[in-house]
Amino acid sequence: MARRARGTSAGLDREQIKSAAVALVDRDGLECFGVRRLAEELGVDPMSLYHHVKGKAALLDVVCEAVLAEVADATEGAPDDWEEIARRTAHSYRDMACRHPRVFPLLATRAQTSPVAVTALERLVSAMRMAGLPDRVAADAPMVLFGFLNGHLLASTGGGPEGPAPVPEFDSDTYPGMAALAPRWTDFGSAEEFDRMLDIVLDGIRARTAHSA
Repeated sequence: MARRARGTSAGLDREQIKSAAVALVDRDGLECFGVRRLAEELGVDPMSLYHHVKGKAALLDVVCEAVLAEVADATEGAPDDWEEIARRTAHSYRDMACRHPRVFPLLATRAQTSPVAVTALERLVSAMRMAGLPDRVAADAPMVLFGFLNGHLLASTGGGPEGPAPVPEFDSDTYPGMAALAPRWTDFGSAEEFDRMLDIVLDGIRARTAHSA
C-alpha cells in the first residue's frame, strides 16, 4: 500500500488507531510493537500517527484505554451495590484478558490513569462509601481487588492464546503438601476457580469492614 506524504494525517482518527493497535498486539505481541510497526500496518507514514499519539508510551496507553473501554461497556447498568459492581467488573476484566492475552500484561504493569479507568474506580469506591464502608477499607479494596485480578490473570493467560501451562506434578516424598493439593489445582484458569478466588477477596473486604466497625 502506498504511503501518504510525510506529516499528513492520512485521514486517520484516534479510534482507527486504537482498533489497529489492539489488533496488531493481539496478532503479533508486544515485542515488536511500536509507532513504525503500526504505521506500516496502516499504510501511512509514521509522522501521520504523531498527529494523534506522541510516541510509543502514548501509543501503549491508547491500547490500554481501548481494551479497558470493553470492560466499562460490559458493566453499564449495574446496580449501585458495591459487591455487584466489583463482581461485574472482575468478570468483565477477566473476559477482556482472555480476549486479549497479549495486551493484558500492559494493564498489569502500567499505571492506568485514563478517564475510562478512573471512572470505573470512581463508581466502585463511591458505591463502597455509600454503603458505609470506612474510607480506609474503600481506599484499600480496589488495590486488593486489582492486585488479585492482575496477578491471577497474568498467570492464567500467560500462555497467550494457547492458555495456561498445565499444573506440574510434585514428588510426594519431597513435597507432600503440594502433592496432596495438586488435584485441587486442575481447574486452574477456569471460571469456577476464578469465582472461588474472587469470593475470598470479597469476603475479606466484608470482614475488614466488620472489623473496622
